[in-house]
Amino acid sequence: MKNLKKFAILNLGVILLAIGVYFFKIPNGFSNGGVTGIGTILAQITPITPGAWIWILNVTMLLVGFLFLGKKTGGKTVYCSMVYSGIIYVFEWICPLDAPLTNDTLLELVYAMLLTAIGSAIIFDCDGSSGGTDIAALILKKYTSINVGSALLFTDCLIAASSFLVFDVKTGLFSMLGLFAKAYIVDGIIESLNSCKYFVVITSKKDEVSSYIIKEMHHGATACEAIGEYTQEGKAMIHTVCRRMEAIKLRKQIKQIDPHAFIIITTSSEIIGRGFRGV
Repeated sequence: MKNLKKFAILNLGVILLAIGVYFFKIPNGFSNGGVTGIGTILAQITPITPGAWIWILNVTMLLVGFLFLGKKTGGKTVYCSMVYSGIIYVFEWICPLDAPLTNDTLLELVYAMLLTAIGSAIIFDCDGSSGGTDIAALILKKYTSINVGSALLFTDCLIAASSFLVFDVKTGLFSMLGLFAKAYIVDGIIESLNSCKYFVVITSKKDEVSSYIIKEMHHGATACEAIGEYTQEGKAMIHTVCRRMEAIKLRKQIKQIDPHAFIIITTSSEIIGRGFRGV
């Protein structure tokens, strides 16, 4: 059941990515790098559609990935890149677009960046990728000493800059803006998806609080003895983490168990360990 849920979430990410690309990026000529950007530009100067170019480029990169990386290319990367390319191709068939959905280019850019960033973040969070330049990054990392991040950013900048020549100055400027905006949005969304709450609870009712965390919330807790320097009173300090949706419930329950408990709650961008995220 857990694997089925994760598979459904992965597919949601792929669908959002495809919607953002087909309905907002391609019609406006936004070329923010990667296979999508190359496909958008090549479609403008050849009779082949963007969807077909994206599929061709993704298949080529996957073959190169298997050649140089073997099984490291990853089943999820193969699946996501093929489904993503297929959805774009289906959209071209059932819902052909000759022009942008609206006349507001900035609005279109916002939706293009949001949908593709959310989709990409969901895919990355499920340990997958949409292929393309991600595979090139793995090859560079394996065979060269080049800074992969810098190399990919430079490549994406070249792809985005080429839209100045293929389309126009306005499209080029929006493409460059979208390139830098997406990087921040993806990082922010991934951090938000993985964020958890870290609790430090100072209480005189250690057993009751720990019992609730372990038996009712099914999370672990670490306790140690503490002495308040102001009151010189001995208490227990309990450390635990939980997901954001559980934090309000835990805080409320602790105050019911011990109204005088001192609670410190901080946000953690990621928790690695049993019950949360694997290494």
